[in-house]
Amino acid sequence: MKDFMSRRPRLLTGILVLTLLLPSSLVLHGCTDLGEDTFGIVTPDQFYETDEQIISALAPVYSLFRALLWNYHNLSQVSSDETLVPTRGSDWFDGGRWLSIHRHTWDPGLSDLNGAWIESYTGIARANGLLQILEEAGNTDAALNAEIRSLRAFYYFLLLDLFGNVPIVGDDEFVIDADNPPPTQSRAEVYAFVVSELSSAVGDLPAQWSGSNRGRITKGAANAMLATLYLNGNVFTKTSSDINASGPNPCSQADCQNAINAADAVINSGLYSLLTDFHGNFAVENANSSEFVMEVQHLNQPGLGMTFPMRALHYNQGTPSPWNGFSTLAHVYNAFDDADARKDIFLIGRAVNYETGEEVNDRQDNPLIFTPEINNVEDATEGEGIRILKFPFDVDNAGGDMSNDYAWWRLSEMYLIKAEALNEMNGPSQEVVDLINLVRARAFDPDKPIALSDFSTKEAMRDRIMNERLFELTYEARRRQDLIRAGEFTSPWDFKERLEGHLVLFPIPQTQLDANPNLTQNPGY
Repeated sequence: MKDFMSRRPRLLTGILVLTLLLPSSLVLHGCTDLGEDTFGIVTPDQFYETDEQIISALAPVYSLFRALLWNYHNLSQVSSDETLVPTRGSDWFDGGRWLSIHRHTWDPGLSDLNGAWIESYTGIARANGLLQILEEAGNTDAALNAEIRSLRAFYYFLLLDLFGNVPIVGDDEFVIDADNPPPTQSRAEVYAFVVSELSSAVGDLPAQWSGSNRGRITKGAANAMLATLYLNGNVFTKTSSDINASGPNPCSQADCQNAINAADAVINSGLYSLLTDFHGNFAVENANSSEFVMEVQHLNQPGLGMTFPMRALHYNQGTPSPWNGFSTLAHVYNAFDDADARKDIFLIGRAVNYETGEEVNDRQDNPLIFTPEINNVEDATEGEGIRILKFPFDVDNAGGDMSNDYAWWRLSEMYLIKAEALNEMNGPSQEVVDLINLVRARAFDPDKPIALSDFSTKEAMRDRIMNERLFELTYEARRRQDLIRAGEFTSPWDFKERLEGHLVLFPIPQTQLDANPNLTQNPGY
């Protein structure tokens, strides 16, 4: 799949540019640069002649995966207690946007919101265009249709998570009337659509792909999405005014059982296994990890790599010079057991250069020491803030683009989803504890399992599972969802005090409201 994800889509002769799939305001404007021609795909008379043409047609739909690791990932991370981007002198102020995301003082004009909206709807538009071409070509390939519909459902899943109520542009609306753009659908309707699409598609999806096709959507990927949807069903079906912002929002009995069933479909497939080394999932050479259920594949080539290490490391820690931005909060670092190997993702203390291994100084030529304290987030020093380096620095990077792949879902999360759903249904049990310990085992030497006797109530076990998700999934864009489900997203933490319940949903971007009068802003904005 490396080759598939790395190539620019080959636009065959007779390009069909599907600019009518969205209002013009939604077609890649602003600061988003996806590096490809928008919606460029083959025409019906040329489609499906060769496997290579199929891959070329699918590539634009998949290509948004990488782009989402900026706007979507940053919104998910920086709005949680896992990530903070302090202003360091003249660096990382950017109009105050990073601190506004962390402090929950954002407004509909935040550019990151519009970027996430555009990227998701671009993926949806490309999927719709491809489905239309398949229909016109008389295609009967059920697996291919299921793959495209699952991709479209994934982009709707992201919109559902961030914004809640959004337009559904589905099979019956391939071409949008520019004079009457699509209206908002309720969050519950979007949730039902995504669940229905994935549930219908999963039976036709392949169990796995081989060779260069590794990384395409499978049954496991669809089931992983469904497991997450069901686990968050008590959040994803509600507006912000109906979500309990100061208490837990656990899955219903029915949704919990559905989450268990979907997680079990992944666990019992026999296609995935936990790596012995937790850190192997994030290594520079982590392609095709046996733990990956759905992933974004990267190459250390310009525009095709991941940039997480660049966001965190100091300017003097590699070539090209990293950006010295993203940090984590001291209380997140301190929550980890010192014996937990997963704590190694944090950088604290004397800093080194990742090409030479030598200790480095800051730009004032003082020893560079990462400290847990950030005394003033509006004027932080170069070394303040613990850094997250879950994905190691690729010394063979191309201008900061690194080859570490990124998993949207891993097998370990399926165990934790099942544990949480079981606890919400029936309370603490040995099965719940065993699932947690299965994930913990590789992180401790010697093993340090938790005991059922230490968690006598559903509430106590719920808190334990939330902590285990933090330890396992830090910097994997899960913390915001988890805090909302736990009713803790609006609680105060370092440098953030706003408690308004409407903040569990982001506002619809102002640019989109201005372009589409049929959109409805979320309550509180």
